Amino acid sequence: MVVSALKFDYQMKYKVQLAMLEKLLILTIFSLLIIPTCQPSRAAESAIIKYSIFRESISIQDLSKLSETGEVSPPLAAQLKMGNQNPEKFRQILNREIEIDPLVLSQFLNTSIGERLLDYISEVIQTPGKTASRQGLRGALVTSALNDRKIRLIEVLENYPTSEVVIDGDRLLELINQVDKVVKSLPRVSL
Repeated sequence: MVVSALKFDYQMKYKVQLAMLEKLLILTIFSLLIIPTCQPSRAAESAIIKYSIFRESISIQDLSKLSETGEVSPPLAAQLKMGNQNPEKFRQILNREIEIDPLVLSQFLNTSIGERLLDYISEVIQTPGKTASRQGLRGALVTSALNDRKIRLIEVLENYPTSEVVIDGDRLLELINQVDKVVKSLPRVSL
């Protein structure tokens, strides 16, 4: 009886380890083969931030500087003022982390529900011509999660595969909160 229980316990541990190795192998293959095609050949250089009737092009470099140091460039300060936005609060939005396994994220974004989420996100973050937003977003999101298993808005903007990206500033915080809720409902994978 004890021997069969130990044997069963050993088999279960072996199966769990095998499953974890399988996931690691899939993630490695995914990273080596698929992600290089998702990574932007040219990353976004500027973002058009819309608040109400105001639209202003801001360099991604200025947004990155705000994200990293808190320093606000004059064009960004003017845009945030027009949108009645606090620079520190906007910095928090840029840096808000959403934890997600990149493999789980990639698999989810390729489901019908994931594609609907991408469509929802692309109403707020999109290409200027509103073309290929779903594909661009998918690549930017997965690429952002690869290094540290976290997504931050600033990383998504830096990884967006077009030279320009349009952001609906009025709906941005609502979007991040909705994405965070969806991600928290996804299964957790630990390797």
